[in-house]
This record gives sequence, structure tokens and C-alpha cells, in this order.
Amino acid sequence: MKLWWQTFCKVLTGMLQRPMWLLLVCSLCLMSMVYLNPSVWDLPVGVIDMDHSPASRMMTRQIDATAKVETESYINLPTALHDLGERKLFAVIILPQDLEKKMLAGTQVNLALYGDATNRLANGQIQQDVMAAYQQVLNHYNTELMMRQGFTESQASVILQPFIGQTIDVFNPGISFAAIVFPGLLVMLLQHSLLIASVRVTLTIRGQGSPPLSVTLGALSALVPIWLFLSILLFGLWPWVLGYRQTATLPELILLTLPFQLAVLGLGKLVTECIRRVERIYLSLAFITTPVYYLSGTLWPVQSMPDWVRAIAYMLPSTWGTKMIAGVNQMALPLSDVTNDVLVLLALAAFYATLGVLVGRLRARYDRRRQQPVTAS
Repeated sequence: MKLWWQTFCKVLTGMLQRPMWLLLVCSLCLMSMVYLNPSVWDLPVGVIDMDHSPASRMMTRQIDATAKVETESYINLPTALHDLGERKLFAVIILPQDLEKKMLAGTQVNLALYGDATNRLANGQIQQDVMAAYQQVLNHYNTELMMRQGFTESQASVILQPFIGQTIDVFNPGISFAAIVFPGLLVMLLQHSLLIASVRVTLTIRGQGSPPLSVTLGALSALVPIWLFLSILLFGLWPWVLGYRQTATLPELILLTLPFQLAVLGLGKLVTECIRRVERIYLSLAFITTPVYYLSGTLWPVQSMPDWVRAIAYMLPSTWGTKMIAGVNQMALPLSDVTNDVLVLLALAAFYATLGVLVGRLRARYDRRRQQPVTAS
């Protein structure tokens, strides 16, 4: 216990004196600079009004009133399409002639919408806002027509909207994580940086001789407080700065990231014992980061992967970390529903750490045999 505490204090003090781990925060700040200019708010959209009627002007005002769209008037289509190609616009909407007449006559109205297909997020939001604005204008004119026929405003409202819908968040781990990219990216940053740190600390301790197990555990334990602090920044503070939805408290996030970090430390122990050389480990971690990110379930549901690929994904801490943290912090999942994920992470931590210790002892025994002098008979 004394060796563990001495090593813990020594490694923790050394990392606080030379806080290279803060480069992760600098990297996160640099990555988040793309969001400084609001990317999903006040998207510029060109509007070509060919009707010039009260209905078309109301339609333009309704579209402009949405939080995600800012309209810009254009006279002709070629100019608007040119600005769309230059990325000055995200979409172009054409309000056709006789828009008001068709609405009053109850005939179908076709709205032409040109969108930038390279940005699917903006395209989907603009399409939703345009349809919502059109529905509001249509309800306004239909209400006026019904009131002219003798209906009251409440009767017209009941006929036009007989049902009042209510949206309730439903947790679905099979498809929802494809849209929750940011939490998965934060999990990968935390895993990659902790892997590198654990490997570096282990190799540094080993360079001073053959350390006992308590010294190795003390060195790896010193990483936990620092990466818990980074977890608070990544999963608590930074999403709040960027305006992402959060449903978990800081104590809950700390409670969830601790088993994830233990699993990553166990994996780092195994990787160190299998490769050992610093340059090989750094090159290996650099090349496997992107495949691990794809296997984590962030970009594609794990349930849709082939069985053998899914088995590999389930052996990675990032898969369970993304599922657990995104579910609790973004999807309002209660802690009781991620108990199995926590147990799996703890099991992975024990499995990888035990396997790493066994591999280390086997390699040490093999090295001792090689170093024994050969005597001539």
C-alpha cells in the first residue's frame, strides 16, 4: 500500500507540473471553432416571390420568423442558383404564381425548393421549416373560408386540427446513435488520450527496472483524477457551452465515466504488454482510432453490423461508453437502465487487466530464458 501511494503521488504531481494532458482541451476548442458561426441557426435561404400576393408575403414572413432560416429576396432564379453554388445560400424557394388563388380554390400547390445536397442537416431543417410555414398559412386561409360559411373560430380549429399531437422522447439504441455524433466523438477523444497516457506511464515505470504490481497500479491510478476532470469538461461543460441538450447531472457523469476509464486502463495495460515499444504503440493507436470510432456505434448502429463485427465492437470500451453516456446525458435514460453497461465495462476492465498481467509475465519469463547463458556440454 505504501508503494502504491508513493507512486500515485509521484505520477500525479508530475502530470500536474507538466500538464500535457491539457492539449486535449486545446484540441477540443480547435475542433469546436466550426460552431462559432451558428451552423444551424439563421440559415440564409433565397425566396423568389412570383405571386406578390398577401399569401406569398405571409409565407415569406412565416419562413423568416423561424429560428433556423433567414430569408433573402431574389428577383430571378439564375442569380439565386449562382449564390447557392457559391455557398452563400443553403436553399432557394420559389413561390409560384396564383399561389393565393390556388389556396382559396383548394387546389394543390407545388412549392419548388432547391437545396444544397452536401449539407443534409441544414437541408432537413429548412424543409421542415418551410412545410411548417406553409401549413400555418394554409390553416389561416382555411379558417377564414370556413368562418365565411358560418363556422365559428373554435369549430374551424377543431375541424382543421382534430388531434393535438405530443412528442415524447423514446430511447432507441438501435438507430438514435447515428445522429448523436458529438458525444461519441468526445468518448473517442477521452479513450484515445487515456490510452496514450496509460501506455506512456507504464513504459516509463518499466524503464526504471521491473516494478512490482503495486507500483504499476499506483501509476495508473494517478491518471484517474486527471481524466475525471477531463470527463467533466468533455461531457458536462463543453456540451453546455455549445448548447447541446443535457439530461444528466455532474455526479452522474462522474459515476458513469469511472468504469469507462477503468476499462480503458485495462485495455492500455494489455496493449502495452503485447507491443511494448513506444514507437509501435503510438503508430498502432494512430491507425486504429478511426476504425474504433466507426465500430463504436456512433456513425452506424451496432445492431446493424455483421455478427463477427458486432463481437469486435462489444469488446471495445468506447462502444459501451458511447451507449451509456449518450443514453443518460442526451436521451434522458435513467441510471438503472445502464447498469448492465457499467457491469460490462467493469468486466472488460478486469478481463483486459488480467490478460495484460498474464501476457507480461509470460514475456518476462521468455526474456529470462533468452538471457540465460548457454553452457557447452
